[in-house]
Amino acid sequence: MDLGPLIAISVALGVLAWLAFVWSVKSGQYDDPEGPKYRMLDDDEPPRPGPEHDDSRPGPPAPP
Repeated sequence: MDLGPLIAISVALGVLAWLAFVWSVKSGQYDDPEGPKYRMLDDDEPPRPGPEHDDSRPGPPAPP
């Protein structure tokens, strides 16, 4: 039994699958159209402590 044709067929199928994958990535098949509208709901990082965010300074008095 000669394995040459089987190896050639398997390599050809592998190359075709790789080309189909590259084409699908370049054509935008894996882009996420839903992502940006949910990404805006994510919490931002908390502010870093610094002079403008110093909580040790007294604030306005509490209402009675």
